[in-house]
Amino acid sequence: MLEGRSVMTIVGAVVAAAVGIHSAADRNAAGEITSAGAVDAFEVHVGDCFDDAAFASSEISEIPGVPCSDPHDNEIYATFDLPGEWPGDERVEELAYEGCFDRFADAVGKSYEESLIDYTTIYPSKGSWSRLGDREVICVAYHMEYEKLTGSIIGSGL
Repeated sequence: MLEGRSVMTIVGAVVAAAVGIHSAADRNAAGEITSAGAVDAFEVHVGDCFDDAAFASSEISEIPGVPCSDPHDNEIYATFDLPGEWPGDERVEELAYEGCFDRFADAVGKSYEESLIDYTTIYPSKGSWSRLGDREVICVAYHMEYEKLTGSIIGSGL
């Protein structure tokens, strides 16, 4: 029986094949994605842009990264780790949304209530928490009208 990251890698490979991700995204010296491709979920950076295909699975092992200069659905605007022991599914979700909300205005340059940008979160499952030591929350911005974004939302004041 396969355990841990091996299962996530296989799931990720199946998802990648289904959404057309065949190679890793290229990055420049500044760490920005310069050509579309797969980005391991444990290797994402603030400022990475990607499309909705990442949400095709309930366990995300990689995202379909694209240069932010290309039209895209989402951008990572913050990441942070949750402390302590596993607090339960509902509490992890609450902490993720609260933490991303708290980081929103500083990242976007406008309060959430005044912004055209909405957000969602990617947070650890109980399995990734215990098997992989995963504590990272990824804060993901998208246009509230589901319009494609072009350019970075970070500091944009949208």
